Amino acid sequence: MPTLTKLKGNDVALYGNQVNVGDKAPIITLPKSDLSEVTIGGASNKAQLIVAVPSLDTPVCAMETTKFNNQAAAVEGGTVCVVSMDLPFAAGRFCSTEGIENLAVLSDFRDKAFSTNYGTLIAEGPLRGLSARVVFVVNKEGVVTYKEITEDITSEPNYEAALEAFKKAAAE
Repeated sequence: MPTLTKLKGNDVALYGNQVNVGDKAPIITLPKSDLSEVTIGGASNKAQLIVAVPSLDTPVCAMETTKFNNQAAAVEGGTVCVVSMDLPFAAGRFCSTEGIENLAVLSDFRDKAFSTNYGTLIAEGPLRGLSARVVFVVNKEGVVTYKEITEDITSEPNYEAALEAFKKAAAE
């Protein structure tokens, strides 16, 4: 049975390897806005908050990225990234316009490696080929300790729960 979320109340299936709490987070390398590459997932000396969004060019994604930029990036012992299908250049423009400086904005446009390896790729409907809105927390050992697929792609995540899980993972 496929993993589902909703888009404006309609069921939408997600494609890819479903990564769940307790699983090792796949190691993926993605480009930043300057085309330099960043590796996420796996074991690290810091906890990771990995936020997947469909596109930075939507109000909910922009608001979510701004909130995590302001709140999660202040967590000692952690790193934060937002992954979308936006081209790196568009992500760079977004960061400049919105003042995003405290987290890495990464692009999954090349081969959708993040979305397929983490199971966030929307498999059907008008947003097919983009990522669903999903938040992962990965501890220093590279294990997923928190996952939230928003009930509807148009809804914001539970910031409080994600930040609490991220702070806990960063303190361990």
